[in-house]
Order: sequence, then structure tokens, then C-alpha cells
Amino acid sequence: MSQWSQVQQLEIKFLEQVDQFYDDNFPMEIRHLLAQWIESQDWEAASNNEAMAMILLQNLLIQVDEQLDRVSQEKNLLLIHNLKRIRKLLQGKYHGNPMHIAVIISNCLREERRILAAASMPVQGPLEKSLQNSVVSERQRNVEHKVSAIKNSAQMTDQDVKYLEDLQEEFDFRYKTIQSLEQSDKNSALIKQEMLALQAMLNTLDYKRKEVLSKIGRVIHEIDMLMSNMLTEELLDWKRRQQIACIGGPLHGGLDQLQNCFTLLAESLFQVRRQLEKLDELLTRLTYDGDPIPVQRPQLLEKVNFLLYNLFRNSFVVERQPCMPTHPQRPMVLKTLIQFTVKLRLLIKLPELNYQIRVKATIDKNVSTVSNRRFVLCGTHVKAMNMDESANGSLSVEFRHLVSLTGPHMVTEELHSISFETQVCLYGLTINLETSSLPVVMISNVSQLPNAWASIIWYNLSTNDPQNLSFFNNPPAATLSQLLEVLSWQFSSYVGRGLNSEQLNMLAEKLMVSYNDYQLSWAKFCKEHLPGKSFTFWVWLEAILDLIKKHILPLWIDGYVMGFVSKEKERILLKDKTPGTFLLRFSESNLGGITFTWVDQLENGEVTFHSVEPYNKGRLAALPFADILRDYKVIMADNVPENPLKYLYPDIPKDKAFGKHYSCQPNEVSKPSDGGVKGYVPSVFIPVSKILNDSTDPHSPSDLLPMSPSVYAVLREHLSPTVIETAVRCKHFHS
Repeated sequence: MSQWSQVQQLEIKFLEQVDQFYDDNFPMEIRHLLAQWIESQDWEAASNNEAMAMILLQNLLIQVDEQLDRVSQEKNLLLIHNLKRIRKLLQGKYHGNPMHIAVIISNCLREERRILAAASMPVQGPLEKSLQNSVVSERQRNVEHKVSAIKNSAQMTDQDVKYLEDLQEEFDFRYKTIQSLEQSDKNSALIKQEMLALQAMLNTLDYKRKEVLSKIGRVIHEIDMLMSNMLTEELLDWKRRQQIACIGGPLHGGLDQLQNCFTLLAESLFQVRRQLEKLDELLTRLTYDGDPIPVQRPQLLEKVNFLLYNLFRNSFVVERQPCMPTHPQRPMVLKTLIQFTVKLRLLIKLPELNYQIRVKATIDKNVSTVSNRRFVLCGTHVKAMNMDESANGSLSVEFRHLVSLTGPHMVTEELHSISFETQVCLYGLTINLETSSLPVVMISNVSQLPNAWASIIWYNLSTNDPQNLSFFNNPPAATLSQLLEVLSWQFSSYVGRGLNSEQLNMLAEKLMVSYNDYQLSWAKFCKEHLPGKSFTFWVWLEAILDLIKKHILPLWIDGYVMGFVSKEKERILLKDKTPGTFLLRFSESNLGGITFTWVDQLENGEVTFHSVEPYNKGRLAALPFADILRDYKVIMADNVPENPLKYLYPDIPKDKAFGKHYSCQPNEVSKPSDGGVKGYVPSVFIPVSKILNDSTDPHSPSDLLPMSPSVYAVLREHLSPTVIETAVRCKHFHS
């Protein structure tokens, strides 16, 4: 079943989450129509390879054209219209930046996998639950409503200022007309009546000036309150969601909504600023005793400028944290001499700022470290923000070719900061802006990557402080429930399937922590060796992730690898099952190893269990794991070799579970002329183990036995299975 088919079967609450990340950047119609093709492409690799991304974009457009031809024959007018619009949209948005659509599709597929994993969990994790708090959603709606109301109030005040200006012009005209009359004419009854009318107009002017200033004051106060409370909380929540997303959690949305709020508030403040300037013009043309403009305007203007300074400073954010293109799922871990990328955005999107703001990147600018490791950024570290490079037209800048330089001997618990600074000059204001990335860990060798990533996980799990570079001087303990949730995210984001509650229980037991203990130390997670082992818990887990990613990914995604189950638990699960029932679990004693255990029954009815020596990545590189399960043979004393693996736990026929992953069927092996190096006969590997009658302990597989495909085919054609297995057994005994 395709991933998209699984998504469509989710409950409505999960489908609503899926709906949130499909928009015009990647329309859901395309995801639906091209589901299997989309899932068969490597979008993650293309997100860091422009040539590959361009090929995938061209192929995507070809696929859309084929769908257009199909629906045209069916005369589906609505779908024809939508597909033409979508094709034009995709072509226009991504032709100049094909890697961007690769990033979007890769993120959408990853988020689908995370939601599928969350749907299979009996209880939503505490971190994810906090991110989807209904109170937060209600606040978001309130912010948008208040920003819209403020914008309307500012526009209404514009009309009041215009009315005041018209009223003052009429007063000026009538007053100057009287002033131009001869002195004798000024004493007439008509003129005296006009003077009374002018006095009434002046009173009205005074009232309207006070009213406009009062309205301007209210708009400023509403903006101040919104910025101080809800908008600040919204921005902090977004930054927290970004932290969580960086360590595998739900994709963080909401930045476009924040940009809309920041932009509307900035426009409203500049509108108020122009209103105050207009009042200043009116003041120069007319003033009087008790005039409110010279008293109130300076204070209001000072407050507007102050709010603009703060709004701009908060609007300068790191949209995408530093990340090496070679390791897109390990952000904030940077290797010296390797390029990394980072993207910034100004949430105030004004056309006047396009290409006018130049951003400079530096590392450890204001940090005094106790070590001698000093870093320098090389590459293009000064660039202009613009609205052309982003698909959504945001005012942003992406540094794509930054490289860090320093000496050797990196420390994976030493945090560093990449800072960005710029200056905004607009409408007479000059505002200096500065922001920083989340703390990064520098490494000099890829072998340091696992421990460096552990540091990034622990930091972003434990604190929402964006710049606590001394965090690991005294790292706090983590809540066990939150840590287990993050560990599940490592699997859902990196290998496409998260962990269920049983698997997480086993990890908790591995850490020798019960759910009632709640807290886990950094040392126990990443520094102290597991009891009786030469490696830490995290190194063990990271090796399993690497094993899944490189060697058993399809089996893991299908959910056929139980993986995290202790030897004691596996025997409880298997003891009442049909002989030949087996399960797959990760080795607890070997790094990056996977083994299988099956249940058997002796003639006297005694239940026995057999486990093979774990297969590591070296052996799995020689033979696919699904083929090992298909071809595995056991020699039981004087009996002929046979495959003991019949049913995958609980009762799935082996070939039904793994058949689609076999590299070829046994009766499809090649003949000598079909391939191989000239002068040699191609060979096939068959894993064989020997189990003695007097032992029920777990045994190890023998070395893989080579057999020519042609010999195997001929044997199957001319000899009985018993004779073949006897020959295999004899070869094993003499090897």
C-alpha cells in the first residue's frame, strides 16, 4: 500500500493536519494523482543536488502533462482547468530554483510519515500535544483578528485627518477673506456674524484635532499591547516549534501568517507616522492657545518610532537553521571545510526594501570561549535580501556556500553561534538588526556526527533559550516521556516509521529507567556505557538507525521489523506460536546488528528457541536481508538442511510479508552465460547454520556458502530436494 493510500485512511483529526501543509507550493491534487511516482523518487537527495532537482522537476511536469492527456480524453473540464493552472504554477515558481520544490516535497513526505507514526501511537506525545494546544490556536486567530481591526482603525483615522485638513483649509480661506477687508467693512453686522461662525469653526477644529490625536493614541496603544503580549508569544511559539522540527518533530508552520501580521502592523505604524506628519503640517499653518498638537504629537511620534524599532528587530528571523546539504536531517551540526546553508527572513515585507538590505554572517561574534578553537566563515558571507528567490515572495536571503575554518580536535558538547546583522533605512529611520542561529556544534570528522547530533537533540529538547552556549557546563535532566517521543521522531523522520509504545517501553528498560522515574540525565543518555557494554545508549541507537537506513529500510517501513524487544520478551511472544514462527529484533550486544529468533518444538513437545548471530552492515552489503530470510537453511544433526522460518510473528506467512522485497525468485537464477566476469561462473550465496541435538542455545550462522546460479538451477531441474539439501550439508561439513 502506498504511503498516500495509508494517509487517506487516517482519522479526520490527522487528515486535518495533512491538509495544513499542502498549498500552492505543492498542491494536493498533484500529490494525489502522482502518488506512486512521487514516492518512488529521491526528493531528499535532490534537495541538495541542483542537477538532480532539475531533472525531477522536468519529469514532474511530464507526469502532469500525461495526466492532462488522460483527463482530456475523459472530458473532465474541472480537472483539466486545475491541472493547467498547477502546471503553469509549478513551471513559474520552480524553474529558476528546482531544489526548492525538492525540499517542499521531501518535507511533505516526511511529515506524512510522522503523522502516520503518530496515528499508530496510542497516546499523543507531550511535546506534540503542547504544540497543537487549542489555546495556542485560539490565540493565533485572535492575533489575526486584532491586526485586521488595527489596520481598519488606522485607515479610518486617515479619513478623519483628511476631514480635518479640509475643515482647516475652509477656515483658512474664510479667515483670510475677512483679513483682506477694509477696516470699515469689518465692523458691519454681516462680518461680525462671520467672525462668530469662524470662532465656531475654530472650536470644531480644536475638537477634531483632539479627536484625531485620541484615535491615533488608541491605535498606537492597541499595537503596543498586541506586540507586547500575543504577537511576542506567537513569535516565541514559532521559534519553539522550529526547535522541535529541527530534531525531527512536526514541521513548523505559521511563518507566513506571522509575516502577514508583522507587515500589516508595520504598514499601520507607518500610516500613523504619516498622519502625525500631516498634523505637523497643519500645525505650521494654524495654531492657537490650548492647541493639542504641539503637546501630544512629539510623544506619539516617539512611541511610534519605538514600536517600529522593536517590530523590525523582532521580524528578523532565521527561517531555516544552518545545515550541511550532505546531512539534511542533522541540522546545526557543521563540519569544517564543508559547505552549509542557512536562510533568513524579514517578516516585514515592504516593496521598498527589496534588494536594499544587505546581511552579513559571522560566527562567535560576541562569544568568549575558553577553548583555543576559533572559527572563521569563508565564502559569500554578505548578501542582499530580496523577494525573488523565495517561492512565496518573502523578503529573505539564503547563504548557500558558507564554510567554517578552524583547528582540529572539536568537542561535540561545545556550542557556537552564527550571527547575522544588517541595517534598515526607511522613511528617515535607521534601524540596526541582528539575529542568531540556534547553537551549532562544529565537528572535524564525520565520526563525530552521532555525538554532535545527540548534543543538538538534548539542547533543543531541554530548553527554549536560543543562545545558552554554556548549556553543557551543567546540562539539565530530560523528562523521560519527552525524550522517548523525540527518539520516536528520529525514526519517523530518518527512516520513515516511528516507534510504538512497546518499542519505546523496551528503550526505557534499556536505559534502566521506569516511567515513574520521569527524569534521565545527559550522562546516562550519551556519556556512560551501557552495563557490560563498550558503547553508550545513543551510539547503540544511532547504529540501528544507520542499519535501517542503508540495509532494511523497506522492511522497517512496512512494519515487519519488531526491532526493539528483549530476549526475555521475544520468548514470551513466541512460546505459544506455531513452530517456525519468527521475529526480527536488533542486537543488544552488537552495534548495528539485526537477528531473527524462531520457535521450534522437539519430539517430546518441549518448546525451543533459536537465534542467529546478528547480521551487521558488512554482511548485509553482500546479501539483502529479505533474501537471507528466504534462503536461510538450518542443519539439524543428521537431518537435511531446511528453512525453519515459516511465519513472521504473529502469523504472517513469510513470503507474503517479504516476497515483494526478494531480489529474485529462486527459480529465476541466471545461467552462466547471463552474466558474471568472463572466465568465471556467477555465484549465489545461501546462509546456512548448524544446530546440534544436545544444545538449545542460540547458534551462529556459518559463513555464507557460495553456489553458482546455474548449478543451483540445474540441480533443481534434475535432482530431488532431498539430494540437493544433502549435497549442501556435505559441502558445509567439508568447508
